Amino acid sequence: MTFIERLKNSWEKKNSLVCVGLDTDLEKIPQHLKNLSKPVFEFNKAIIDATAEYISSIKANIPFYTAYGFMDELIETFQYIHESYPDMPVILDAKRNDIGNTAQMYAKEVFDIIGADAVTVNPYMGGDTLEPFTERVDKGVIVLCRTSNPGAKDLQDLIVNGKKVYQIVAEKVANEWNKNNNLLLVVGATYPGELKEIRDIVGNIPILLPGIGAQGGDVKAAMEVGLDSKKQGLIVHSARGIIYAGSDENFADAAAEETKKLRDEINKYR
Repeated sequence: MTFIERLKNSWEKKNSLVCVGLDTDLEKIPQHLKNLSKPVFEFNKAIIDATAEYISSIKANIPFYTAYGFMDELIETFQYIHESYPDMPVILDAKRNDIGNTAQMYAKEVFDIIGADAVTVNPYMGGDTLEPFTERVDKGVIVLCRTSNPGAKDLQDLIVNGKKVYQIVAEKVANEWNKNNNLLLVVGATYPGELKEIRDIVGNIPILLPGIGAQGGDVKAAMEVGLDSKKQGLIVHSARGIIYAGSDENFADAAAEETKKLRDEINKYR
């Protein structure tokens, strides 16, 4: 089964578009975990177990692990998800890419070593550099298109041959690069106008939607323009707003409450 098939099955089975983000910062996890031998893994495990019934996917952002030397705990986290929740799609937010053999090594790293089901990639160097990732036909490859940060306009809104760069990226994904039907896009929830444009370009291709929660993206506005023809099509990502909802020994329960709240708010507009 491909990543996108697994994702769609999870959307339907869970009746949820929520993706919990394991952007686990050692400085911010509850104090009582910090003296454990594997504090990041134990935090992640608790969040996963508490939120699993309300989510359809999980994403981890790699610098939160490499910055503290916790790559082993990232790998262990992914292994735990695969073993305990085998139907749960797991995304690595790594924004990888390069040319030639380097891209091959990145693909090996994220899929074979870390164990991700999908990875975010940067399209800046062109379609050929995506091929080492897309040739893994069972994996998902999530292309940066229109990001949620204010500075995105510096490059992504530039006009080239009458079109904005993010529109060109969306067209490339929809019409040229998606030969194995395993491409997705990253589009920030903080820009619903651009989200609508991209949805119109790419049809039912799934979109990873960061920016909900701490970054200020509006759920209603995003759902009105971002859902696909089946009222699905979005991986609605929230990290800080969920995983740091509580800071004491009941942190996992607080995360579950916030996750359920987000799921229910999204479903109001589907």
